[in-house]
Amino acid sequence: MTRPQPRTDPDAAPDEFGPTHDLTERLPHWEDVYRDLHTHPEPAFQEHRTAATVVRELRRIGGWEITERVGGTGVVAVLRGGAGPVVWLRADMDGLPVTEQTGLPYASVEPGLMHACGHDVHVAALLGVCQQLAARPTAWRGTVVAVFQPAEEVGRGARAMLDDGVLDRFPRPDVVLGQHVGPLPAGLVITRPGAVMAAADSVRVTLHGAGAHASTPHFAVDPIVMAAAVVLRLQTFSARQAALNPATLLTVGAVHAGTVPNVIPHTAELLCSLRTYDEQARADALAGIRRIILAEAEAQGARQAPEIETYDSFPLLVNDPPATDRLLSGLTDAGVLTHALAMPLAASEDFGTFATAAGCPSVFYHFGGADPADFDADAVASLERGALPPGTVMNHSPYYAPSDRHAVAAGVRHLLTAAGTWLTGDDTPATA
Repeated sequence: MTRPQPRTDPDAAPDEFGPTHDLTERLPHWEDVYRDLHTHPEPAFQEHRTAATVVRELRRIGGWEITERVGGTGVVAVLRGGAGPVVWLRADMDGLPVTEQTGLPYASVEPGLMHACGHDVHVAALLGVCQQLAARPTAWRGTVVAVFQPAEEVGRGARAMLDDGVLDRFPRPDVVLGQHVGPLPAGLVITRPGAVMAAADSVRVTLHGAGAHASTPHFAVDPIVMAAAVVLRLQTFSARQAALNPATLLTVGAVHAGTVPNVIPHTAELLCSLRTYDEQARADALAGIRRIILAEAEAQGARQAPEIETYDSFPLLVNDPPATDRLLSGLTDAGVLTHALAMPLAASEDFGTFATAAGCPSVFYHFGGADPADFDADAVASLERGALPPGTVMNHSPYYAPSDRHAVAAGVRHLLTAAGTWLTGDDTPATA
């Protein structure tokens, strides 16, 4: 890990970038906003209450040009600070179909929905940055575009905003910056130049058998048995990709079949998640999946070919190397502890779609949202080896929740510093 010690105290307001002025007294409000958003998660493309909260807060801050319903429920806000670079800052808004089990006093009240991935932190942090920038307009130069994006979890939100003309309707970016909270100690940022997060494809498989009474399996083609065989063969296929560096990952996340114990159903459904790191590996993996499923169905005498559908695809997320070095240098100079990942993360994001469409660099990083006091010496030693401590609760778990006090403070400060790396850089004119 890199040199300086992290600032883990949310009450310690750094002075490197002018807009941090008065942040300490404003943080409790953004922590309240975070808790409110956490209590009221909304699924992809249904983030109506979240978007309304964003608009209300931006209007309270003042100075921002606000546009609603971009790409469905997205919100875009523009703040102009004279001649200089156009910097896009992005936060995603959607929750997940997860039933929360954190026991927090501000836990989700929406049945079967939870902010299990920290998008509530992202929204609150970006709003905090918006307030800091508006409060000190003379401390920076350029144009900031705050993008509050819907539907990241299904990989379609960024594309929806692009299809709605976001690049034509708003100042085009010179750089796009984004961040994601994770189960790391607050004050730590991790990323890497080049590929930083995997490409992902969801694959839906419908296996067709022939149903019958449970007492007469000889009259049936059992799709549950077929599904079990397919799952085992797919996992063997996935294991055989281990020589790839990084390895292709394939997970069967759901199996749906039958309703009662004494009926052999007609169909079974598998939902799979594929993670790859280059286009050839993706093509080879999808072809292998298809080959295995078709062969197993034929071997078991299926009377109809399986249906195989690829959906909710995420592109490989690639950080621009010079921009990544610039961002990490800015964070390091501000006293943030940074760690360069040796390999890309296996999780996926649609964030990079914006910069790809705009033809500009982008940088995406992960930051700690946990109380550093929760990390003992053994946990710190695990982090220094590049591993998470045993028992770490990960994003997408029903038990995952960032620290309301530490995560929001870290998110505001990191994103503000990252933006300031461009907005106060040597290439920014001293006067508008």
